[in-house]
Amino acid sequence: MSDAIGAIRVMLADDHAIARNGVAQILNGEPGISVVEQARDGVEAVELFARSQPDVALIDLRMPKLEGVQVVERIRGQFPGAVIVILTTYDTDTDIERALRAGAKAYLVKDVSPQDLVACIRAVHAGRTWVSPSVAAKLVAGVTNIRLTAREMGVLRQLAAGKSNREIADALGISDGTVKIHITHVFSKLDVTSRTEAITTAVRRGLVRID
Repeated sequence: MSDAIGAIRVMLADDHAIARNGVAQILNGEPGISVVEQARDGVEAVELFARSQPDVALIDLRMPKLEGVQVVERIRGQFPGAVIVILTTYDTDTDIERALRAGAKAYLVKDVSPQDLVACIRAVHAGRTWVSPSVAAKLVAGVTNIRLTAREMGVLRQLAAGKSNREIADALGISDGTVKIHITHVFSKLDVTSRTEAITTAVRRGLVRID
């Protein structure tokens, strides 16, 4: 783990050792960049950042103990000037929006090329933001989305769980007819025509998750 004088000091936070080691190898092979810390979970990421205060932190979105957005919020709460990049496999509209709102300076998916990863680190270290074209497209699409009401979200989650109209009505304490009205509104707002399409679209936009 080199720490050359004047190098951009980077912290990595990812619960997968293979991913951490691969990124570290790429970055340590670049002139002027040095990986100084590696965290295995969200809590450790916050602790290591406070200890070393790296120039740039690469944070995974899904980690044990503390998820990526919470890590960003906690680090930025202690160090408002912290430069944080989300590097993850998840790129739903909601994930992107939450991360950037929390204060992340860039959002990358893990299929990013080594060249773009390095370019991103140099860019955010220089005070710029970095958003890939695919992520930017999702952000633009997200801005135009019509928000679902709390009740519509409840119905959508029940749909994603494979519940029938009767089961949804029982779970939410509403009538079958009201369920049908909410489903019609959900279909309209998501611009879909079937339950399957609604669930697929909702998962893609980060409105629901299917584990």
